[in-house]
Amino acid sequence: MTTMRNSVQLIGHAGKDPEVKTILNDRKMARFSLATNDYYTNNKGERVEQTHWHQITAWGKIAEIVEKEVAKGKQILVSGKLSTNNWEDKDGNKRYSVEVLANEIAVFS
Repeated sequence: MTTMRNSVQLIGHAGKDPEVKTILNDRKMARFSLATNDYYTNNKGERVEQTHWHQITAWGKIAEIVEKEVAKGKQILVSGKLSTNNWEDKDGNKRYSVEVLANEIAVFS
């Protein structure tokens, strides 16, 4: 039986400069948004671009790389895994989000 892996790889552009925080025991955490684009041809024969936004989170050494190298507009390759978050907002509504936990980052010049 084949084992399925939670693995994702994205290439896109940073939507903003990263937010970097130092947490317990001086461990860094960095977050930024990444835009990726898909293209398709609609029923009129026109090429349409669709932008998808992804929330990226990095910890430790990867967060340090993000802090030094990632900036709004830069092209980034992110490898990692998907993580889902569930919570209840102040009004009692159930909320849900998906983020990429990065384990590798490459910044293109």
